[in-house]
Amino acid sequence: MSAPGAEAMSSTLVDGGSRGANVTAAGHGTRACYVRGCRRPECRYANRAYAARTARLKLYGRWDPYTDAGPVREHIRALSAAGIGWRRAAALAGVPTGVVSKLLYGGSAGRPPTRRVRHRTAARLLAITPAGAALGARTLTGATGTRRRLQALVARGWSQSALARQLGMVPSNVGTLMTRQQVTVATARLVLALYDELWDTPPPEDTRRGRAAASRARNHAAARGWPPPAAWDDDAIDDPAASPAPGWQRRRLTSAELADEVRDLIGQGLSREHAAERLGRTRGCVDKALERNPQAAA
Repeated sequence: MSAPGAEAMSSTLVDGGSRGANVTAAGHGTRACYVRGCRRPECRYANRAYAARTARLKLYGRWDPYTDAGPVREHIRALSAAGIGWRRAAALAGVPTGVVSKLLYGGSAGRPPTRRVRHRTAARLLAITPAGAALGARTLTGATGTRRRLQALVARGWSQSALARQLGMVPSNVGTLMTRQQVTVATARLVLALYDELWDTPPPEDTRRGRAAASRARNHAAARGWPPPAAWDDDAIDDPAASPAPGWQRRRLTSAELADEVRDLIGQGLSREHAAERLGRTRGCVDKALERNPQAAA
């Protein structure tokens, strides 16, 4: 008959001699569990292994479990300036908030901020970067990409009313977003998802009302010099220093030139609707150009 815990002991592996790897959902098999008061065989074993490893390191003069807290503290402050508060950083790193609080502000009774932290704690906190996925939904971020994406969709023919419906906003809010310098991370993510869905999709123009709305949207964008989606590269649209692709503002075609372009596209198998879409014109504009220029070269 095996001794209590023998089965768990036989399946326990020592990682670097510091702790057991047979960790259950309750955390058994680690020194941390032993320190919390657990005396199960696998936890006692992990504690003994940790003590043995510590003794060896001390014997060889290599026992140094702590590192300077200064760089870690400055990193947390930089994260805070980027929109990731210290509590959020602690949660992302899997570090207790009390540890980070003492690192920044010190302890009770006027104790100064922590001067040294464990290597593992430092590594976890330094690994947090101000990436989009780490930012909280209510954190403010630059609105360059959001503004350009909405403007590009309007240049594509999507009206602000149509965009507002899909974003769950009122049209005036969409108009405001296209002029703001900062938006919340949640809003930026919402607009990014909509842009990814619509950037290569024309608005519905199968009714007179739809064609009129799309035409007004394109004219509105053209009057303000808003580039369409095709003018932006994915890796540049969020960069405030980036510019749209050169040559995106083609000169306005004459009626005869437009008719030529339409006939050329129709000869390639496109319908009038698709030809109008490709040329950034309404169906009515295309029909009128063809009527006015019946002799235009194909």
